[in-house]
Amino acid sequence: MSQQATDSVLVYADYVCPFCYLGYESLDQYQDQRDNPVPTDWHPFDLRSQQRRPDGTIDHSVDNGKDDEYYEQAKQNVERLAEEYGVEMAEPLMKDVDSYDAQRVAYRIREEHPEQFSQFHRSVFDALWEDGRDIGDQEVLEDLADDAGIPTDIVAAALSDDSTAEELEAAFESAQKERITGVPTFVYGAHAARGAVPPEQLRRLVEGN
Repeated sequence: MSQQATDSVLVYADYVCPFCYLGYESLDQYQDQRDNPVPTDWHPFDLRSQQRRPDGTIDHSVDNGKDDEYYEQAKQNVERLAEEYGVEMAEPLMKDVDSYDAQRVAYRIREEHPEQFSQFHRSVFDALWEDGRDIGDQEVLEDLADDAGIPTDIVAAALSDDSTAEELEAAFESAQKERITGVPTFVYGAHAARGAVPPEQLRRLVEGN
């Protein structure tokens, strides 16, 4: 991984990843321990890249290399971490929800409404993992934008603009160039921590002791 000159924690994450949701919960708990929160910067990642068609939709017939045993182990790990971090989740896994449009909209909101981005970004995670809502649904994204004080027409505008897909694909490629192979991955300077690691490990990542 290349040296990244930043004072922020870079968080590579995909909304449909339950470990990303749990990783943000761990990050919140670490931030609560600090006198001053450390800035964070979200970088998109596509967990469904192997199954994605050129038009952005998912081809579920493509083998993603994950069998029933994999999903059962993932389910158990999610449930264990949810209990450890004290959160309740609607489901431990959401295999049929796609985050592509949500990431396109989030990317546009970060550009045009940076002050409201954090609230929208985290509400997408909460809508999926706490409330079980389909974040691939345009009306759900409009509701979340409205709740964050963002004009809801930004959702339709982002989804009708091909440049948002191009920007997202470029972000996915950037993650690959940085050798990000799974999420969540937390990067601070030249060091990284992968997975929904506990707050203490995030403290060591940032503070170095």
